Amino acid sequence: MPDFVQLWVYLSSAPLFGLTATLVVYVLAQALYVRSGQAPWANPVLWSVVVLGSALMVTGVSYPTYFAGAQFIHFLLGPAVVALGFPLWERRAELQRSWSRFLLAALAGGATAAIVAVAAGWAVGLTPEVLRSLAPKSVTAPVAMGVAEKIGGVPALAAVFAVLTGLVGALSARALFKLLGVGTSDLDWVARGFALGTASHGIGAARALQVNADAGAYAGLALSLQVLLAALLMPLVARWF
Repeated sequence: MPDFVQLWVYLSSAPLFGLTATLVVYVLAQALYVRSGQAPWANPVLWSVVVLGSALMVTGVSYPTYFAGAQFIHFLLGPAVVALGFPLWERRAELQRSWSRFLLAALAGGATAAIVAVAAGWAVGLTPEVLRSLAPKSVTAPVAMGVAEKIGGVPALAAVFAVLTGLVGALSARALFKLLGVGTSDLDWVARGFALGTASHGIGAARALQVNADAGAYAGLALSLQVLLAALLMPLVARWF
């Protein structure tokens, strides 16, 4: 037992601990996801967060120690988001024909997400600082943090709200689309993907890409549009209010 404890102390302090733990947990969660028939409740991102967070709390490993290794995966988020542009390039003819419709849909969807969130928070008595952190919840976390800082919110809270929004969207999308009567035709997949990317940013786009290529491509487009619109418009709107 003393040897095991010493080994654990050594491994948990090594930079590769976070990287190895993240990869192992995600691979196992992905296997569960595939085995369950891609059931929403088995979302690998959700279970990876739950398992890794619980493990850090139980073992007493600090987050900076974990992130010393996990930062290598964090670095790959940038190239991964950029890679979402390749499916859009393959569909560039359709984008050129309908760019104004996509832009209008992104503006309407992003505005609705922000207004509903802030209105609901105001109705339950949240403080102005928290409301400003809640406004960019449907924008990918790094951008949401920057936007929240610009409009007087708390970047850390904005990141939490963004991740929760992405997970809720990825978990509930299938049931919501079925409830709304959105089918599985080619046009429906475009609508599904764009809606997921608009409401649930990167996590929703990843979910869409796993299910259908068209859905994943247009989810990536919606994600990109939300990033641009939120970064440009939210600070301006915040000044008016």
